[in-house]
Amino acid sequence: MNTKEYISSGIIESYILGHASSEEAGILECVMKNNAEVKAAFEEAQNTLEHLATAQAVTPPSDLKSKIWNKIQQEQTVEEIKPALSTTIPESKDQREITERETIKGNTSWKPYAIAASLLFLISVAGNLFMMNSQSSDKKQMALLTEETKIQNQQMKRMNQKLDMFSNPDMQMVMLKGVEKHTDAKAMVFWDKKTKEVYLNAEKLPKAPEGMQYQLWAIEDGKPVSAGMYTEDKDSNIALANISNAQAFAITLEKEGGSKVPTMENMFVMGGV
Repeated sequence: MNTKEYISSGIIESYILGHASSEEAGILECVMKNNAEVKAAFEEAQNTLEHLATAQAVTPPSDLKSKIWNKIQQEQTVEEIKPALSTTIPESKDQREITERETIKGNTSWKPYAIAASLLFLISVAGNLFMMNSQSSDKKQMALLTEETKIQNQQMKRMNQKLDMFSNPDMQMVMLKGVEKHTDAKAMVFWDKKTKEVYLNAEKLPKAPEGMQYQLWAIEDGKPVSAGMYTEDKDSNIALANISNAQAFAITLEKEGGSKVPTMENMFVMGGV
């Protein structure tokens, strides 16, 4: 297996997501020390997955900290209850070995970013509930906060769907990189190896102008085949098409409704399988 085949085998993504076996992980770590191309591909995959995992993070209100602190001061009791039992539990040998292994992978896993995004979401919701209780007489404010919470719930649902796809071993991830005119653009194709369904995460693409729409293409035997039209509500949760065979994927910006053939000068990203 040559370098390109090794990079496209999916072992890098499996390692980052924590799915690689200890033997596979050891081999990859050794290869990265001696092969600059593999190491560069690893760093690029790591950055892309980190960006996608944190794309939906919800920032809590700026004044949430002061509001919660004031509430704590108002309700603080004089007597402080101390824990009766020690919370320090000696780690067994197996636990220490697991912890050491997780520490090695800590910098390459997307999970801390997903956890951070989830915690930010929970803090934001808690802040909203607190403010709703303290301003229950203000119906307009309550309505606004309720709507904001609804939007955040939808964002959290979409993020969880993405994380489910990241962790699905049947899902092949194909990173699409920006072409010459759009070097900052990025997207990710999720291709279900069992059902052949194709999903698209395209949050890193610029918003499509009015009357225009992004179209996904699969390159089969050197020929482009339409793999569906992208809309924000379909992002990562609704299959755009069923593709049985593809050597690469690409995205072009087309007139709303799509085109029979890709407009090459409007290509934004492309990536090999």
